[in-house]
Parts: sequence; C-alpha cells; structure tokens
Amino acid sequence: MSQVVDAARTFFDQLAAVGWTMLGIGLAFHLVRLVCRSLAWRNILAASFPSATVKRMPVFGAYVAGVGLNSLAPARAGDVLKLVLTRARIEGSNYATLTPTLIVETLFDSVVAAGILIWALQQNVLPALNVLHSHRLPGIDWYWPLNHPKPAIVIGVVWVTVIVLLIVIWSRRVKGFRQRVAAGFVILHDPKRFGLGVLTWQALSWVFRAATVFFLLRAFHLPATAYTTALVLSVQSLSTLLPFTPGGVGTQQGLIVYVFRKQPIKQSLLVSFSVGMQIALTVLNVVLGLIALATMARTLRWKQLVVPAREELEQAEPLERAGVEPADVEPARPSG
Repeated sequence: MSQVVDAARTFFDQLAAVGWTMLGIGLAFHLVRLVCRSLAWRNILAASFPSATVKRMPVFGAYVAGVGLNSLAPARAGDVLKLVLTRARIEGSNYATLTPTLIVETLFDSVVAAGILIWALQQNVLPALNVLHSHRLPGIDWYWPLNHPKPAIVIGVVWVTVIVLLIVIWSRRVKGFRQRVAAGFVILHDPKRFGLGVLTWQALSWVFRAATVFFLLRAFHLPATAYTTALVLSVQSLSTLLPFTPGGVGTQQGLIVYVFRKQPIKQSLLVSFSVGMQIALTVLNVVLGLIALATMARTLRWKQLVVPAREELEQAEPLERAGVEPADVEPARPSG
C-alpha cells in the first residue's frame, strides 16, 4: 500500500502534465456509461413491478448513489443503498424482489468479464497463483486467503451456510417470499425484452467503459491502443472478483504493474496512471452519488436511510401473520 501512496504523491506532483482534455472526455464517457447501466436496471425493475411506474431519474439517482458508496466502501456496500433508495420510490416494491434485480443486472457483466479474463490468460499476462503467493506483487490484498487457505475455506463455507439457512428460514416464515424473489428474475423469461431493454444498454456501457480507459491512458501519456485498453480492463475485472478494498485499491496497482511487465513503460508511470485513474473516477462517482443522495433522501446520513428499512423488514413477519402483504404497506421514507 505504501507504493500506492507514493504513486498518489507522484500523481499530484505531475498534475500539470495530465492531458485535461483527454481526462475530461474519459470522465464524460464514464458518466454516459452510468446512464446506460441505470437504464438497463430500470428496465429490469419495470418488468419486475409491472403495475408500478418506474421512472428513469430516480433509478439513475439510486444507481449513482450506490456507485458512489461502492467507491468508498468495500464488499459492495453501495448495493444496499441502491435497494433502500429504490424501495422508497417504486410503489408496492419489496426487498425480496429488488435484490434479485441486481443479480440480473450483473449477468452480462459476468460473461464479458469472464471473456476478458480468458483472453488475458491466453495472452499470459495474468499472474499465476504461485506469483501471488510469493508476494511478488506489491499491493495485492489477497495474501491472507492465499497464505491461509484452510481457514479461508472454512470462513467461506460458514458464510454460505448461514446465508442458505437464513434464506430457507425466511422462505418458510414469510408468505409469498419465493414468488417475490422470482419476480426479480421475470425479465429473463422474455428474451426479446431482456435483449432490447437490458443487453443493448449493457453492451453500450462496456463500449463506453473501454472508451473511458482509452482516453484516460491518453490523458496520462501512456500508449492508448486496443491491446493496452484490454489489459487495463482485465486488471479491473480481476481486482473486483474479491472486493476486499474500496474499488480494488491496492490490488489494481499491483496487478497493472504485472500485466504491463512486457511493455516498455516505467513501473512508476503505470502505478501513477492506475492511482490517477482511480482518483478521477472515484471523485466523479462520489460527487454524483452525494448529489443524488442529497436530492433523493435530503440527507447524507446513512442511519436515516438504513434504520427505516430495517424497521420495515422487522414488521414483515407480523404483517404476514395478519394476512397483509408487506408490499401493500407504504414504505418508510427517510426524513428530511
């Protein structure tokens, strides 16, 4: 991590050398990418809640708010914020249906990311497990699982078991739970609607993601080609497999040095580019997220959003026993 800090200092020392026009174009493409992704998610939500009016702007606001939090917090904490904000703005919605929509929203990403990683493996640019295990990559945050595989496996099995048990218990105690979960996947039963309303927007988002990387490479005066762009995308894809740190910070910097090892580029420049790119995208994500959060929830305090949602979930069981569907109850809205 010290190498990342040093690279950040180098980045700020060399701000005058950054190509601001290219940087601006890259960030503009990133913004358009977020718009495409929010439109895809909106179409998934519209299919899951056919009787409700799902507006584009609230969904975009919830999406960028979640992206902003994910840029600062590890383990995809921003996804929870997406659900909380969306729950309050889709009439009759519920978390049991909303949560699967996030899974549907990432299906295409998983396929594309897997394709990029397969390509990178064929190019022999990704590190093997023995390289990771030998600590040759500074900044990689996977050392503990690699050095302690048995405890890591036990922890993973425990977490999976707990999650499965919770799902089974909840599915038995809450009436209609399975039906509400299935509603989150309903768009998959309509291939044409899924293709036109989701896959097209997500494919465009990947085009804009590649364009973002391409112009950021140019902004930091590194070779901007289809090959180098693909290398950076492979690093981003690999670093998000285990999101132990916000945005994969540290991991991306260690990986980018390794995958570019055959390119005639100084390591300091590569790490500075990776840090600079992460800083630029994080700042944009956080600013957009704060604006969306302040506009939609009229507060920047996390507790004012999470506590009402938790209370709503706690009220679900007595409502079910009384024969009332939680989706029929007006959701708790954050106070101003």
